[in-house]
Order: sequence, then structure tokens, then C-alpha cells
Amino acid sequence: MAVMSAPPITELNERARDVFRVVVESYLNTGSPIGSRTIAHLSGLNLSPASIRNVMQDLEELGLLAAPHTSAGRMPTETGLRLFVDGMMQALEPSAEERAAIESRVSQVGPVEEALAATTAALSGLSACAGLVMVPKRELVLRQMSFVPLSADANGGKALAVLVSEEGSVENRVIDLPMGVNPSSLVEAGNYMTAMLSGLTIAQARARIEREIGEERALLDTVARALIERGLAIWSEDGDRRPVLIVRGQGRLIDAAAAADLERISDLLDDLEGKQEIAQLLDSAGAGDATRIFIGAENKLFSLSGSSVIAKPFRGLDGRVVGVVGVIGPTRLNYARVVPMVDFTAATLARLMP
Repeated sequence: MAVMSAPPITELNERARDVFRVVVESYLNTGSPIGSRTIAHLSGLNLSPASIRNVMQDLEELGLLAAPHTSAGRMPTETGLRLFVDGMMQALEPSAEERAAIESRVSQVGPVEEALAATTAALSGLSACAGLVMVPKRELVLRQMSFVPLSADANGGKALAVLVSEEGSVENRVIDLPMGVNPSSLVEAGNYMTAMLSGLTIAQARARIEREIGEERALLDTVARALIERGLAIWSEDGDRRPVLIVRGQGRLIDAAAAADLERISDLLDDLEGKQEIAQLLDSAGAGDATRIFIGAENKLFSLSGSSVIAKPFRGLDGRVVGVVGVIGPTRLNYARVVPMVDFTAATLARLMP
């Protein structure tokens, strides 16, 4: 689906800008089209319904407004929303209460992932959207590792590789066992890793193992050596390809206005289930410093559901981008209020990052 380019705001005369603003703001508040008589009655523009209809027709020809179905009213197109967001929107800074609600979640005691999840939930509640945050999967520091046999066959079988990190988290992965593995090899491999690799990250542990084996200083039999290499490799690959993506508040997407458009909401919830694609979208938003706003079909991921994403990268102490936070909701979300809220959340989350 192609998206038209919005004309520069300077190409609209003052009357057209005034009518356009009323239509957009009404749509963002109600989700419904608005007619010329309603605009004349409520807006204080001092224009007759006939004059407003003429202006709305001109705006429709420019691709900024549309008349859904047979309604006499108009609503903004995605092109119109883009023009409004980029050239006319007046941002509303978060209130003291909203800032406090976000900051209290960031400062809570516990693992970083829990603080990220709590902050994302707070952002979801305040914005009436689904909240999103993505950070690279943090490198675990090893404390202990062991291998638990699950099955055995002529080709080796399978085992559960159990990793305990310095912070106390436990992660399990099922790995294929090389041929010739027996219980003593599993114990030997686990004891060696705990003794030699404790206090190292996965990447550091792999480098040390490669060096020890290369210099033939690792007192391991061939089977235990293969087991260690396989265990470290699966953790390293898994962490590289799976960032931490937290989504909170999907239920807030189903409001009274959305209930009449259940097919769109179903498409949107399906989009949220496809976390890999959402992660790729957020990753693209982390390429710069600015807040990114994706409206509807501007991103092919949301061409069916007609959704908008507002996303902002945040940085660690060394200045590198370490994550992206944002919201996803219908295209009629309150951009003026939500954009500054996402900006503030990104600045607050930066304090969490090393």
C-alpha cells in the first residue's frame, strides 16, 4: 500500500490549516469523522458550513482528509496525520504525577528486566497504548554450570545445560550430546567450567576455552571438551539473536471505539505476537537520537492493522544506544501527549543502564 507524501504545511492557507486542525484534533479525541455543520458550531472559526465544506473538499483532494463509507464527515488520512504530527502538533509535557509514576517504576529494587517491565506497564497505562521496550540480551556472568542427562542413544542423545549467573538467575538449554558421552563426562565438563570460567561472561569464557584448548592446557578428554564448546556456543548464539523485548498492556488496545473494528484489532494483536518483527522495527528506531513515529502503512508491518508506533532510543553511561522504548496503538492516539511521555521514559530508563 503506497502512502502519499504530505504537502508542506506552508502550502495550506490559514483557513485550510484551521479547518484541518479541527478535523484532526476531533478525530484524535473521538475516533470518528466530523462534518462541516459540527465544525461550524463548535470550532469558533467564524466560517459557514458551506465554506468549511469547500475547504474540506480541497483538503481531501490533497490527500489529507477522507470521507469514510458514505459519511458526510471527514477524518484525516495517514498522510494527513503525518503532516499534523510533523508540522502542527503542540507537544504537552508529562504532568508531575505522570513523571513520578514512571520514575517510581525505574527506581524499584530488583533485576533490571523487572524494572523495565514495570516501567513499560506504567507507560502503557498512562498512554492508553501497549508499551514496548527492547534492550540487547545482557551478557550473563557465569557462576556455575552443569549438565543433566535427558536421553541417550547411539548418536549421543540430549542433555540439559544449566547455567547459574552471578546475580542468581538460572537458565536452561537443551543441547545435543556428542557420541561417547557418559555421566562422568557430564560431571567433568560441569566441574571444569565452574572452576575455570566462573566470573566470566559467555564471550570471555569462549575465548578462554579456545585459548586453553589451543595451547593444550585443558586437562579434558575429547568428549568433555566437545561438550563444553557446544554448551557455550548455544548460549552465545541464543543471546546474540534474541534481544529482550517486553510488551505490556495489549488489552488497552481494545477500547470502546476499537470494538467496532475488531478485525483491525485482531491484526494488531497478531503483530504484537510476531515479536521478532517488532524487535526489528524498534532496532531501526535505535539508529539515531530522534523520536521515531511510524504511522500506519508507513511501515509494512502495520499496513493491515493501521497502527502507529512511537519509539525513542536511550543510551548508557558510555553514550551508546542500549535500548529503545515506545508505545503502539491506533493511528488516532494522542500524539501531542504521548510523544513527550515516551521521550521522558527514555531519559528515565537511561539511568538504569550501565
